[in-house]
Amino acid sequence: MRITGGCFLVGALLTLGASLASAQNAVDIGIGFGEAWDKSNNTGIDNANSANAYGSCVPNSGDPYCQASSSLNGFMLGFGGDIMFKPKFGFGAEFNVEPSTKAYGPLSDRSMFYDFNGVYEPYATKRVALMIQGGVGGERTSFSISQSGCVGNVACSTQVEPVGTDSHFQVHVGVGVQFFLSHHLFIRPQFDFHYVPGLKNDFNSDAVPEATVIVGFSSGSGK
Repeated sequence: MRITGGCFLVGALLTLGASLASAQNAVDIGIGFGEAWDKSNNTGIDNANSANAYGSCVPNSGDPYCQASSSLNGFMLGFGGDIMFKPKFGFGAEFNVEPSTKAYGPLSDRSMFYDFNGVYEPYATKRVALMIQGGVGGERTSFSISQSGCVGNVACSTQVEPVGTDSHFQVHVGVGVQFFLSHHLFIRPQFDFHYVPGLKNDFNSDAVPEATVIVGFSSGSGK
């Protein structure tokens, strides 16, 4: 799933939500800012100067071209929304992505998560609501190479060439407390946990915690 695909996914949910808002269903949409964590798996990749360029290697083994793989600890930008069909129950979707690439040995990488969730609000007033989410989705890590070159001393350029992607199924749970700044505007600190079988191929663990602050708009009709 590309970034545009994830935005389309969430956009489709919000369009559906808008069409249902007149039926007295509460609809929330928001944008989130946060970070996800997963340590490096301590594997290595030879850089372009090696005869084994971009092949696997062992860090600290005496190979001067071997660069260790990196951790997942970058800034995440998120988009999402939910529709509360009943006072305590609803459905939602989220899409979280690293907006820029980061170093992964001699490569660059970007991670993204998307999920579809059941939503439960065991406690909700006009000022605050406890939100619990659980569902499934996917994770995708894309890898690329940046190559720079110059023609003489004048024209220089950098090209980014995709070299592969690694996609996985994921199980997601999340808990957030939604504070209403007004009848329609809210802020929601949220903690998420992603379980991604197979992610250990890229990072240290299949378990990825994430902390986010979401700012959004609520129709308020169900509160």
